[in-house]
Amino acid sequence: MTKNVLVLPGDGIGPEIVAEAVKVLDAVKSKLSLDINTVDGLLGGAAIDAAGVPLPEDTLAKANDCDAILLGAVGGPKWDQIDPAIRPEKGLLGIRSKLELFGNLRPAILYPQLAEASSLKPEIVAGLDILIVRELTGGIYFGQPRGIRELENGERQGYNTYVYSESEIRRIGKVAFESAMKRDKRVCSVDKANVLEATILWREVMEEVAKDYPEVELSHMYVDNAAMQLVRAPKQFDVMVTGNMFGDILSDAAAMLTGSIGMLPSASLDASGKGMYEPCHGSAPDIAGQGIANPLATILSLAMMLRYSLAELEAADQIEAAVSKVLDQGLRTADIHSEGMQKVSTSEMGDAVVAALA
Repeated sequence: MTKNVLVLPGDGIGPEIVAEAVKVLDAVKSKLSLDINTVDGLLGGAAIDAAGVPLPEDTLAKANDCDAILLGAVGGPKWDQIDPAIRPEKGLLGIRSKLELFGNLRPAILYPQLAEASSLKPEIVAGLDILIVRELTGGIYFGQPRGIRELENGERQGYNTYVYSESEIRRIGKVAFESAMKRDKRVCSVDKANVLEATILWREVMEEVAKDYPEVELSHMYVDNAAMQLVRAPKQFDVMVTGNMFGDILSDAAAMLTGSIGMLPSASLDASGKGMYEPCHGSAPDIAGQGIANPLATILSLAMMLRYSLAELEAADQIEAAVSKVLDQGLRTADIHSEGMQKVSTSEMGDAVVAALA
């Protein structure tokens, strides 16, 4: 049975890095005789330029019909001055919401070959393997009411609403605990329950979910302390689960522990395992078109897609092994380059992964 993948290159470096991931997908399809079909779509700034909106109906229809989605990145200064309601990022938030992709998995794994590229000492980060589980369709990014209003005194005021329902917390908690059962059976729930009522409820519901997983050790940590601990002693964590805003911040902080945000893949899943896969970094418009972006996070996102949504475990394993082999060979894009290593372009890195697969 044919499996269909929607490919959304997006903006900035998105088309460059997605092209390398598709190249790798074609290689593994040929090698393992996989029946996977790709279709193209528009999202973000590219969609605004072509259709006037960041999430065209055609793209949403294709997304609903496909088994998985591979995304590059969205946004850039070109669209910063347009109506906030139709900025590129609204397309990303919209497709997550419309497809109910509530569970964001962000692994932060330090490849041993990149220990020196981390911003922390090798002895602090060597062997790092954290999974950050971020709730993706609720919290302050989606809460209502929100906006900018004028007060009686004429001063402008911006406001947003941080809100979570019990069911939203419970379902992301289940994702975290199920993930922990396949790992070291430890979950750290990150909140700000000392000042935010929404996260008081978050903590209470996490305690309730934990009762269904007696083998898993649950701990709690305030988000400010969690940020500090990620820098001080990151290997104390196994699975971290948190809300949308905190997860956004902490996962980017964890990215630098691995040597580069250009190495971090992610998966955004619905309740049935259908997902959208994208690198954790942004569109990096400052380096777009220069052929120096790191495609490995996108290639590793492809591996996650094959594992979680398409059930092609052998293909996922082979791609991850190929990435490790390329790093063993000393090949590095600019973001992870160090003395004695061979600097390569975006396309050269993709070619190297394809060669390693062969």
